[in-house]
Amino acid sequence: MIYLCSSHLYHSREPNKTIGGIFKRDSWNAPKRVEGLDHVNVCAAFASGVISAAIGSDGSVWVWGKSKRGQLGLGKGIIEAITPRRVEALAREKIVKVSFGWGHGLALTEDGKLFGWGYLADGRIGNVGEALEASLLDSSANISINDKQFSGSELDVAEKMVLEGMEKEKDMPISWEPRLVEELQGVEVKDIVCGLDHSLVLCRNGTLLSSGSNVYGQLGRAKLDLGFLPVDLTAHPVSIASGLGHSLAICEVLSSDVEGMSIFSWGWNQCSQLGREGQENLPLMIEGWEGEAPISVSGGRVHSTAVTSNGEVWVWGCGKNGRLGLGSSNDEAEPTLLDCLEDFKVVQAVSGFDHNLILVDE
Repeated sequence: MIYLCSSHLYHSREPNKTIGGIFKRDSWNAPKRVEGLDHVNVCAAFASGVISAAIGSDGSVWVWGKSKRGQLGLGKGIIEAITPRRVEALAREKIVKVSFGWGHGLALTEDGKLFGWGYLADGRIGNVGEALEASLLDSSANISINDKQFSGSELDVAEKMVLEGMEKEKDMPISWEPRLVEELQGVEVKDIVCGLDHSLVLCRNGTLLSSGSNVYGQLGRAKLDLGFLPVDLTAHPVSIASGLGHSLAICEVLSSDVEGMSIFSWGWNQCSQLGREGQENLPLMIEGWEGEAPISVSGGRVHSTAVTSNGEVWVWGCGKNGRLGLGSSNDEAEPTLLDCLEDFKVVQAVSGFDHNLILVDE
């Protein structure tokens, strides 16, 4: 069963309207069971800023929330689901994972097929049978944000540019139901992740693909043609993650200087969320993992989190409002041990938009 609370609820604007069949406004701050899934053996749950989803053990996908950009995948013009509804367009597939960005979604099947829906701008869901065109966000900015310098007090300036671009994208075509990503037919996909307006796809043959907007350099490749194309990565990726405008990959590195697992990062680095110096629009390795083996990584809006094989948590990027958990609001330019958890073995760490959740084994 699924319980939701706080921002993970679908918040109705109508004060007396129940959410998910049970939630009233005065109960948003307490976990409540999501009704409408009693007949579903839920094995996984996912969420974006406005959409929530559950996957059943039979591979069914159930969604609820409100989005004008086709994120529900329930059919043309359907922008709201107060209670969970099954995505019928995926009924013949066994889905194992879904991921959501701003206005787009991806679904991965058990046998490695990829489906996309939502905004078609800049190929962020690949080629699903529609003509691709450059994102108005990229073309109107006409620069990479990495090339524009902002002071630390102007953190929101770059995001304002993105929001302005989003307004201009309102008339872009939408795929209202999930469709098979055509250019990846015959390619077995291992993992997927969506950033704000870009996507990463890890194939079972070890190739990492990216698509969508590159206004932050988050595609990690010099070739900026539309659609899914390989990231310029020199190591073997085994796990991927994405923040709002930056991308992360745990890679197996075999060289004369480094051997073992390390993290590569690329994209927006306004608050040091890449955890390294150097060129930002192409993947480079984060240094300082000697004796450590990263096993998972997660990206927030402007910060990042990693868990190592010995159960430690390392954080870097923007420290505003204490989101790094280090007892200050200082930014951290490189991975820093979260030593307040040294008495615990951390199983999982997930970065939200401006916060983190840590699961420990006591």
